[in-house]
Amino acid sequence: MTTFASPTGPLKGYRILDLTTVLFGPYASQTLGDWGADVIKIERLEGDTWRSSGQFRNRGMSGQFMAVNRNKRSIALDLKHPEGKAVLQRLVRTADVLVSNIRPAGLARLGFSYEDCRALKPDLIYASATGFGQDGPWRARPAFDEIIQAASGFASALGTEEEPAFVPSLVADKLCAMALSSAVSAALLYRERTGEGQQVEVPMLETLAAFNSIEMLGGHAFSPPIGPARYKRVQERRPVRTKDGWMTMLPYSSDNWCAFFEAVGHPECIEEFAVRDRVERGRNIDRIYDKMSEIALQRTTAEWEAMLLDIDVPHTAFAVLEEVTKQPHLSAVALFEELDHPTEGKVVQARPPTRFSASPAGINRLPPRLGEHTGEVLREVGFSDVEIDALLEANAIGIADEV
Repeated sequence: MTTFASPTGPLKGYRILDLTTVLFGPYASQTLGDWGADVIKIERLEGDTWRSSGQFRNRGMSGQFMAVNRNKRSIALDLKHPEGKAVLQRLVRTADVLVSNIRPAGLARLGFSYEDCRALKPDLIYASATGFGQDGPWRARPAFDEIIQAASGFASALGTEEEPAFVPSLVADKLCAMALSSAVSAALLYRERTGEGQQVEVPMLETLAAFNSIEMLGGHAFSPPIGPARYKRVQERRPVRTKDGWMTMLPYSSDNWCAFFEAVGHPECIEEFAVRDRVERGRNIDRIYDKMSEIALQRTTAEWEAMLLDIDVPHTAFAVLEEVTKQPHLSAVALFEELDHPTEGKVVQARPPTRFSASPAGINRLPPRLGEHTGEVLREVGFSDVEIDALLEANAIGIADEV
């Protein structure tokens, strides 16, 4: 059995109430848990729908669910039941942060709007993970990753103006989760300085559109526009085929390009493609990449890696998904850990990648079964065993079976 130490991360001592499901919210709250916070995951009696998404050994504990729900305690509550609602009200009084991706209007109908919760805990950080900013006309719309990729211009940037394409990853959810964990941390810092709680909103569409705009607005970063949108250099990047596989070669600076063409025996390309001039090099980038693709076929991937490392040109071979846990650098830094879960057997997870020298992040709790900690958490906030049994009998709470 894997054993864990007490949390040591920079958020140790803070309590987070996590009313989120699927990916956006849970990934954010897991990050806060990785950083030391006590995260209490509040689930419907049926559980987070992601519990049964993807592959699993036991229903309700899918690999995808476990990847974003470690370092949390799970309690199962029926918030439509008066007694379930009363349990959450008591928990709010003990919390530093409440984070939710329930649409704000729905949460208000349950009696847990920001105003309701602030009345229970005046300095509470109340964080809403929304699809669309609540001051805009799309505020009530449902949002999913594909919707946000499409509406933000992200899918257009990946594809073409004629045919957009989705990133085959839930990139909108994951990027917005990072923004949400940062926003909660910033709000906690503000509270430390002022004593004031506040409402925080991280809307997916606005977050991804702002993220995408940094380089992709192109000439539209000026008013009126001085050229087309998009960033041509990024659009032209492509893998190159070697004698025995694929890799990416990315000479970046003028010195990189000169060193590359000298090393491969084509110094004439330095002048032909004007690689010393960044602007001219950009205009010739299609021809440059065509030449690189032609040259790349002359050596194996290993030979290219040795050469490019020697002349300090950025490069890497491609790691296929099935082998990424064994990628040499990631193996050396032990990013992926094999953990012994009491009901799910051995599971593989990426440890927290952020390093804190004085307050290290870590994995302190394995992903919980639905309602695994209901009794434990309720006792912490003053419920007796008799009261807990009555709540269970009334179907206001759910408790996992003993393992």
